[in-house]
Amino acid sequence: MEQNNCCCRKTRQRTGEEYRSLVHRLNRIEGQVRGVRKMVESDAYCTDILVQVSAVSAALNAFSRELLGQHIRTCVAEDIKNGRTEAIDELIVTLQKLMK
Repeated sequence: MEQNNCCCRKTRQRTGEEYRSLVHRLNRIEGQVRGVRKMVESDAYCTDILVQVSAVSAALNAFSRELLGQHIRTCVAEDIKNGRTEAIDELIVTLQKLMK
């Protein structure tokens, strides 16, 4: 069996712009998480920390939306063009996991 047929082994080559955009978002999120840690370490007030945690969650959701959009426009669209309609079922499962 080829690696591309196993969902846990699939890969996708991203354009330079896609890669930069995703990594940029992740770097910002990483910085936000470090900031939350510093707040905890410096005994910041609970609600101030919670507000920052909410910002981190929103940033992760934005990252997921961007990646999902890229996935639909590229991977799913290409699979459907190539007659691999099971990609729709795979997308539905992914969306169900994201909506938990």
